[in-house]
Amino acid sequence: MITEHDITLNVKLPKKVSREMDVFYNPLMVSNRNISITLLNALGKKKLNLALPLAGSGIRALRFLKEVKNIEKLFVNDFKENFKKKFNNALKSNNLKFTKIKIFNEDASQFLFKQKKLDYIDVDPFGSPNPFLPSAVQAISKGGILAITSTDTAALTGTYPKVTQRKYWGRNIKNYMMHEIGLRILIRKVQLQGIQFDKALIPILSYHKDHYFRVYFISEKGKEKCDALLKQHHYLLYNPKTLEFKTSRFNLEKGFDYIGPLWIGKLKDKKLVDKMCKVSFPEEQKFLETIRDEKDIFGFYDLNVVGSKYKLQTPNMQETLKKLKGTRTHFSLTGVKTGKSLKEVIGLLKS
Repeated sequence: MITEHDITLNVKLPKKVSREMDVFYNPLMVSNRNISITLLNALGKKKLNLALPLAGSGIRALRFLKEVKNIEKLFVNDFKENFKKKFNNALKSNNLKFTKIKIFNEDASQFLFKQKKLDYIDVDPFGSPNPFLPSAVQAISKGGILAITSTDTAALTGTYPKVTQRKYWGRNIKNYMMHEIGLRILIRKVQLQGIQFDKALIPILSYHKDHYFRVYFISEKGKEKCDALLKQHHYLLYNPKTLEFKTSRFNLEKGFDYIGPLWIGKLKDKKLVDKMCKVSFPEEQKFLETIRDEKDIFGFYDLNVVGSKYKLQTPNMQETLKKLKGTRTHFSLTGVKTGKSLKEVIGLLKS
């Protein structure tokens, strides 16, 4: 028996997590589940209809039933054999009521295509979310929240550029910003799936943590809103010799390598993240506060990388943040988000 918060499960902890597990349970995703519960409670919505198309062991569903307020219905699905029986046993052993829940044993996409007016869909696969995006996008309601996880970090961070292009319709290269870039490439890919249905998917919380990317989108309807999103799909131009970077509508400029296309807009709804910080799990508090306080602008400077490139000593972080009018970033322990130019950053490091 394993215990996660107030839920107990009869599963065998794996030596290596894989989709072939008899009952899929990933102990490294506790933080992911904590933050999803925090977000749902911070939203303050009434009568939530939630769907978990890839339920695995059912741990997220069980925790939702126990910890999320105002659930109207929870639709839980997994294609593994005997899922219904195992999940029912887990409900009984945790003394949870059956009245708010509907259990399915279907292919995830087929399950989603049958659902309507869902306020929250959590696509949390092992690997890429791509196979489930079309069905998830069509099933999310106006004003609903679509939560996407990708553990496909090698592709998104540019380890395999051809795979990035094929799976996520963008280009990435290995550099110190690869995690922020990968997150923004993923956001654009999901948004394009929505735009074809006149659904504008706007990020309200986006982050990289451990071995995965996570984005929560709010779904808004309208061609004008979709057009506004498209205007924020740009390229990143990056000069590996100088570390200079900038965004552009075009992917060609002398001296620069190009990355993208990708989303250059905001990564969060700051008011929502502030609410989350007030109702957060203690173990997630510092991480959420870093995201809340992080400047919501594109890109950052890694002081160690800049210092190494220009043979400069890295100064005290707190003093540097004040002088650059910048903030820390969750993408790097030595990263600074600032509106200052590279020339200004180098000047400060020299002084």
